[in-house]
Amino acid sequence: MKILVVNAGSSSLKYQLINMDDEQTLAQGLVERIGMGTDGHQSCKVNGEKVLDTDVAPIENHVQACNMMLDALTNVTGVVKSMDEISAVGHRVLHGGSKFSESVIINQDVLDAIEENIPLGPLHNPANLMGIKACQEVMPNTPMVAVFDTAFHQTMPPKAYMYGVPYEYYEKLHVRRYGFHGTSHRYVSKRTAEFLGKKPEELRIITCHLGNGSSMSAVDCGKCVDTSMGITPLEGVVMGTRSGSMDPAVVEFICNNENLTVSEMLNICNKKSGLLGISGLSNDMRDVDKAAREGNERAQLARDMLIYGIKKYIGSYAAAMNGVDVIVFTAGIGENNNKLREDVMKGFEFLGAKIDLDKNNALIPGKAEDAIISADDSKVLICVIPTNEEIAIAKDTLELVSK
Repeated sequence: MKILVVNAGSSSLKYQLINMDDEQTLAQGLVERIGMGTDGHQSCKVNGEKVLDTDVAPIENHVQACNMMLDALTNVTGVVKSMDEISAVGHRVLHGGSKFSESVIINQDVLDAIEENIPLGPLHNPANLMGIKACQEVMPNTPMVAVFDTAFHQTMPPKAYMYGVPYEYYEKLHVRRYGFHGTSHRYVSKRTAEFLGKKPEELRIITCHLGNGSSMSAVDCGKCVDTSMGITPLEGVVMGTRSGSMDPAVVEFICNNENLTVSEMLNICNKKSGLLGISGLSNDMRDVDKAAREGNERAQLARDMLIYGIKKYIGSYAAAMNGVDVIVFTAGIGENNNKLREDVMKGFEFLGAKIDLDKNNALIPGKAEDAIISADDSKVLICVIPTNEEIAIAKDTLELVSK
């Protein structure tokens, strides 16, 4: 069975076609600059090799982008002979609110619920909806599944997801912590247990999803009990362009002094802060690392802030779970930045967690693989587990449409 995984952004459409018989990716591609009035761009890879990479005439909408995607899969690459070979489509959806604790087959009620959660995910949910509706238009007889970034975190207890604001805002506006990267945290925590030959119910795992967007989760017996992102993906550790957690009065203070609106300030917090804002150089950790090695003090500060934030979450989640059995690094930075993993784990001997530098440094950046990097006498295992959100989405889709 072949499953198409779609991740629609406001001006882009990422996709991956997966053969679920052996879980191999047949093709992956991107259609971008949708609806921007400028030339669009389309690219596609088969077996890791680019077979399509070209600018195209302006792409008006996501329906046109979906037709381009299907043309790439059938006519350009030939990985499928017709759309009939695609058994189902799995859609990544950012915000499911508190209504969805698992993936679901898309029907009108699901579409309505995604739309209802637009106030909680104003940047992503409208784009996700456009992607779903566009695929439905060009593939009307193909079953489709919604896989929510927030779903895995719905097992958090109220003491973890509630904010200390008047309760009426939770009742009226659904103000609470939702968490994100849930598909990654779920996949990685489950894969960690498999890799170690354990059942998820036997482990207390702290998953560190570190990339341009970063989040941490405490996974106890296979269920999320806490996570670092909040009502939006802005909360938590310092990220590529996001500020992470801070005193909310900072927003008012800067707005009043710089004559900014709250919306303008939140745009700064989301797009001009974090590693970029502190270093003044880049949101890319590789650039920040290089500048820090060359003596750039602001780059070093940005790096130190990220590492310090990760350490604090590891310590607090270990306390919340009454201990920890495994600490896992994943995503772009977590999988590929050996020095950051080393620096994060320094000083955790009191917790029984001790990294083996030789094992850690033996991992080649860009070629991440499942690995144990803790010392042989470490009481807490430290692992690197590459995330694969597309496979997780495809598996959920397969399971639902096979029932």
